[in-house]
Amino acid sequence: MYYRTLLLIVLVAVLSLQIIAPAQEKDIDSKSSTLSSLRMERPDDTFVPVPHEDRQTSPAYRSRAAGFFTTQVNVDEFGNNTLGDAANEPSIAVDPVDPANIVIGWRQFDTVNSNFRQAGNGYTTDGGQWWTVPGVIEPGIFRSDPVLDADSDGNIYYNSLTVQGNDYLCDVFRSSNGGATWDSGIFAYGGDKQWMVIDRTGGMGDGNIYAYWSSLSVCWPGIFTRSTDAGDSYEDCYEIPSDPYWGTLAVGPEGELYVAGGEFVVAKSTNAQNAGQSVQWDFVSSVNLGGYMSGWEGPNPGGLLGQAWVATDCSRRPTRGNVYMLCSVDPPSNPDPLDVMFARSTDGGSTWSSPVRVNDDTSSNAYQWFGTMSVAPNGRIDVIWLDTRHDPGGYDSELYYSHSMDGGVTWTPNEQLTESFDPHVGWPNQNKMGDYFDMISDRKGAHLAYAATFNGEQDVYYGRIIANIHPHHKVLWYE
Repeated sequence: MYYRTLLLIVLVAVLSLQIIAPAQEKDIDSKSSTLSSLRMERPDDTFVPVPHEDRQTSPAYRSRAAGFFTTQVNVDEFGNNTLGDAANEPSIAVDPVDPANIVIGWRQFDTVNSNFRQAGNGYTTDGGQWWTVPGVIEPGIFRSDPVLDADSDGNIYYNSLTVQGNDYLCDVFRSSNGGATWDSGIFAYGGDKQWMVIDRTGGMGDGNIYAYWSSLSVCWPGIFTRSTDAGDSYEDCYEIPSDPYWGTLAVGPEGELYVAGGEFVVAKSTNAQNAGQSVQWDFVSSVNLGGYMSGWEGPNPGGLLGQAWVATDCSRRPTRGNVYMLCSVDPPSNPDPLDVMFARSTDGGSTWSSPVRVNDDTSSNAYQWFGTMSVAPNGRIDVIWLDTRHDPGGYDSELYYSHSMDGGVTWTPNEQLTESFDPHVGWPNQNKMGDYFDMISDRKGAHLAYAATFNGEQDVYYGRIIANIHPHHKVLWYE
């Protein structure tokens, strides 16, 4: 409770700065200091190499239930789990040319005795059944906050945060062979808790790369950049009105760009797709999600309990062009610590609906945390989260799923996908499971990258969700 109260006080202070001061008079140093006081992305420990021959293993975790398959991604060359390491905060990219080729990146901790992390990554060529881990990008180099995406030609991009002295910056690595190898990386400005999206609309902005971050940057107060040359270079940083933070980006069906963040705002640009123009922001709209962003408590005491997600409907259905926002939030109107809340815009982000709760539990002491959203090409909205409803007053969590086929007006009954796990084990000298999961939807279901402790330690998993899950299916587990 103390950390939740502290976080709310900090966020109110940040918002007060935005409301009281005109943009040109904002106390930029004050906000940067406020956000940086809540960060964990710094190399507190030095790199400790772990000899390959000293690593012990155990069988990797795999399970299958009705409508859901999951398997461990961070495995060794024999497909086994490595004991004593940790992996969390995963991001996923699916090759649009060959969807059986999937790449996942994560924060790799070679030993739980150190919080020094590197850019872990693995790939599959069979739709997620079996994974190959070629080794970290840049061994021995501190890297965090992995964010992956793919362009229309199937090239994979890996945005990674690093720290050089007091400078927080990002590099974007590219792979033209499905994650088997990576180039040396391109400097992409950036900062703490960055996110990235690539335009695949086929329009004038196809291939554009957009990225934004929260603070602690080499170009503060700039928090946004783009590349219009397939990642060969990134433009000098832009500011975004209202300074969104701890959020994501999305590209609409006509190439329009949306940037979302706490607490809660969405910025829109219709000209970002035009390489010949400087990025201009059409407007920033406020969104009511029925609560506040939360973190640094409960099941994830060292990190966020969910970032702000924005997604667009690029289908040919009547919902085409809709914009959606979702986040795990702390609702002040009831004692529930965290709910997954959703809002939609049917006018291009100008106005927003009242918030809708996605989780359907009746408890008042459950955490629905790490809410994550993606939209399928047919307009279906997929949402997953971690849920403590079966551990009243505790933190043991299960992965849950729900979807909507009517633009978020109604949602399917919540479906439990996994068995329970304890998020408070396997901490790599840093008491968090990262700050986010990641998901990509297709017509049949969704590809999910998430972290869990099924092995009694933190590992990264791939999950394949089939969207027509029947709520009465009996879940059968095997390892």
